[in-house]
Amino acid sequence: MNIVIEHNPSSIRLSDLGVMSWPKWSCQPGKYALVFEERETCYLVKGKVKVYPKGSSEFVEFGAGDLVTIPKGLSCTWDVSLFVDKHYKFDPPTSP
Repeated sequence: MNIVIEHNPSSIRLSDLGVMSWPKWSCQPGKYALVFEERETCYLVKGKVKVYPKGSSEFVEFGAGDLVTIPKGLSCTWDVSLFVDKHYKFDPPTSP
């Protein structure tokens, strides 16, 4: 599982990426089955999540203040323990 977590990136790094201009998504605590059709980069403003890849009991955990890159094609369950509020962006699809 190639989820990359950058804990507490600097405000300069977030500004360089333009994070605060990205769309926002939020969800209540619960379990969500997700499939990432494109690579996603997200910055959690609030929340705490454990991500379980499909068919695995292993997980990756991240939360508020983390910059996370989720690989294209990942099927997983998000186990959200604290309300999530995040900025996100998808990589543009590549041409065939």
